[in-house]
Amino acid sequence: LRFSGWDYAVFSVMFSVSVAIGFYYACTGGKQRTQREYLMADRSMSVLPVSLSLLASFMSAITVLGTPAEVYTNGTMYWMFGVTYVIMIVLTAHIFLPTFYKLGITSTYEYLEKRFNKAVRTLGAIVFTLNMIIYMGLVLYA
Repeated sequence: LRFSGWDYAVFSVMFSVSVAIGFYYACTGGKQRTQREYLMADRSMSVLPVSLSLLASFMSAITVLGTPAEVYTNGTMYWMFGVTYVIMIVLTAHIFLPTFYKLGITSTYEYLEKRFNKAVRTLGAIVFTLNMIIYMGLVLYA
């Protein structure tokens, strides 16, 4: 497949809008002075925008591009994945997010260290890193 003139036009417009938004907020946005301001918006945001941000971060490009191909190849049984995805998002938003917010932590690794100890936190980070290495191998191979 090759890009046509329309494809280049849409790509250019989307890229330009993205760059313009970045420049606008870089020049006019408030400067974060601390890690807490940067990572947690100084705890000034409500649950809804934080939850939507997490939802967007879970939607990878592989999910967006691969889901239509999966449904086309294997039929509509893929809907079960969608239903469980929604259930898990709701459970995460109601169980984990409030707990993390109350504790003032920004990652599951901080929670593991507070709940258990630094060794468990390190083990969790190592397991996640190995998982991502394997995942990236699959992504690049597929």
